[in-house]
Amino acid sequence: MDIRTRRAYDDPGRDDGYRILIDRLWPRGVAKADLALDEWDKNLAPSNELRKWFGHDPEKWDEFRRRYREELDDHREAVAALVRRVRKGRVTLVFGARDEKHSNAEFLRDYLKEKAG
Repeated sequence: MDIRTRRAYDDPGRDDGYRILIDRLWPRGVAKADLALDEWDKNLAPSNELRKWFGHDPEKWDEFRRRYREELDDHREAVAALVRRVRKGRVTLVFGARDEKHSNAEFLRDYLKEKAG
């Protein structure tokens, strides 16, 4: 299973495979053509409430992951569709956060690996 993450502000890689934006908001200042996306699925992004509460505060990371997991569990169809896509080949989760270590993409990658078993 090959799931990668890449910031929306970085150039797309030639070997990114299927590129999906997993943020609720479009990355500021980035043209749609520049992202070279295959899909944008807001159902896989944290809710506006969770996103605002978290505010990319590393001290809230553990609680963010718990809450985000609950939200993803409620979007089973979107998760299942992405798991099927991952089983077909490389997927790159595209996100806008500056802090790559504490991003929804990092958690979603681990969550998908767990679900795909």
